[in-house]
Amino acid sequence: MNQLFSGLLLFSIFTSYAHAQADVFLCVDEHGKKEYKNTGTTKGCKKVELPGINIVPAPVLPAAGKKAAAGPAASPPNFPKVDDNTQKARDADRKQILLDELKAEEQKLTNLKKEYNNGEPERQGGEKNFAKYQERTTMMKEDINRTEKNIEALKREVANLK
Repeated sequence: MNQLFSGLLLFSIFTSYAHAQADVFLCVDEHGKKEYKNTGTTKGCKKVELPGINIVPAPVLPAAGKKAAAGPAASPPNFPKVDDNTQKARDADRKQILLDELKAEEQKLTNLKKEYNNGEPERQGGEKNFAKYQERTTMMKEDINRTEKNIEALKREVANLK
């Protein structure tokens, strides 16, 4: 089976190499339009000299099974190490920062929804034009949506820490 596969592989490599080395002709018609063809049977065709093609085989990689059996990759010897207590303190700090951000975003959302007033915010003095009022209302709705997405993302991050 391996010999058959190897034979087919070699055959395909040699045929593709031979195909890549085929002659190329530049043909110019009576209107001056240029075409590249693999046959030069029509009038106005000249063979184009192309440089040879170099084929370099790919490097042999170890089999996937052998790599998986080796285990996890080792850290370089000069890679900095962090002790468990330091890492736990960093994780606790990160969690507290995320919780603070979550609290701030939730407060911001509460304020935005209060100001938005279910799609009917109070008109401001410079909004005599209804288009300006609609634009501000649309911007407020976008701010609410963005804040809700931020809250969801922060909740996911906090959940990943546990």
